[in-house]
Amino acid sequence: MKTHHYIFITTALFVALFYNENIGVNLGILGAAYSLLTFFKTSQKNKTKTFVFLFIISILSSTAFAWYGDFTSLLAVAVSLLLLGYRSRNRRMKILLLIPVFVTNSCTFICRFFSFDSWLPKRKTPGLWQKLLAFILIPFILLAVFFGIYTAGSDHFANLFADLEFDLDFWQFLCITVLGFFIAFNYWNYNVEKLIYKQNPVLDNNFHDKDKIQKATYSFLDLDAERMSGVISFFLLNILLLFFIVTYNYEQFYQTVKTPAQLSEETHERVGAVIASIIMAILVIMFYFKSSFNFDPKAGLMRILAKIWIFLNTVLIFSAIVKNSEYIINYGFTYKRLGVYGFLILSLIGLIMTFIKIHKKKRNAFLFNTMAWYLYAVILICSYVNWGGIITSQNMKRNDFVLNYHKNAINFSEKALLKYAEEKHDEKLETEILKKIKIQQNKSFLSKIGYYQTIK
Repeated sequence: MKTHHYIFITTALFVALFYNENIGVNLGILGAAYSLLTFFKTSQKNKTKTFVFLFIISILSSTAFAWYGDFTSLLAVAVSLLLLGYRSRNRRMKILLLIPVFVTNSCTFICRFFSFDSWLPKRKTPGLWQKLLAFILIPFILLAVFFGIYTAGSDHFANLFADLEFDLDFWQFLCITVLGFFIAFNYWNYNVEKLIYKQNPVLDNNFHDKDKIQKATYSFLDLDAERMSGVISFFLLNILLLFFIVTYNYEQFYQTVKTPAQLSEETHERVGAVIASIIMAILVIMFYFKSSFNFDPKAGLMRILAKIWIFLNTVLIFSAIVKNSEYIINYGFTYKRLGVYGFLILSLIGLIMTFIKIHKKKRNAFLFNTMAWYLYAVILICSYVNWGGIITSQNMKRNDFVLNYHKNAINFSEKALLKYAEEKHDEKLETEILKKIKIQQNKSFLSKIGYYQTIK
């Protein structure tokens, strides 16, 4: 099949799956269909290990969305499919360039659509496809669009067709068709501009020979002065961070906190300070080790001081993890408290990658390329796990369990709440939860969410 076949097939599939339906199993089916079609369309040379991995992940993400149908799983499906489509045609392009590719293609959609010669088949003599397109499809689309416009603009015109009954929501059908075509067209027929292609070498993980030449970064600062600036900066920052760790841990573990609200506010403020400190630490290291200092034989002391700073920041992260754990032990699980773990773990990975960058003399782009994959991994993990069920089942064991919070603010907690209602002999709660489940189970197949279908 040619590109235009994939575009029209997936557009038709989108309309069939989403017309008069809510988002649910249908998006999972659509994601799996895109994944399978991409696999069959991709040339053998581009079916690398990374591509096969992304194909499997795309199928799993589509299944996760059919099961949960929440924003996290939607994000996982979207990112997985974009990466899969991107890798199917550009096996050597860095994934960071996916963002400008996606933005430019979305913005140039109209212009590229009307460039028919670039995506429709070229034939010297009209065939069946050209006749179908020219005589039926294009006139029908134009007629339908203007019919809707005229009907909305004139009651008399609309009354002429009042006696005709169409079991069709025209505007919904039109919007779904346009959206489905927009997605299909940009997925199967995207372009990578030359300007973006030229940026790919800039994002290489390793230095080139020309980057290893010892030279000053700035004209007003020679190499020796810049090197000494780094040594002094890292030495002073290590001393400052050491004092901060001591005071930070004293405030966290020895200072008396009056109320849970105060503890919550202080914990989030301190975790925010830790994350900001880590980000700034990585940026400072990137500033000094962006080029020739990675290969400067006289920069050994600066490298040691930078590694010590990374170690001290790692200690700071573990202090924040311990405090967040204490907070959870005292007051229970919430999405935000679990999210703190996620941010701290990503910060720790960032520090580890920064250490590897210095030790193995990698470019700054190595950090961005690597962290992009780890961020994607976090999105996937969040989409595959029922965090709401974990939060509710763990907090149920507490004496201060807040039922209304878990019933209204926590997603996919129904199984745990039914168990809680059974243990407490709360028939009212059981009836309320079963009623909510029944609403989900009574939806049409394409609008169902898999999680609710397993609850009896």
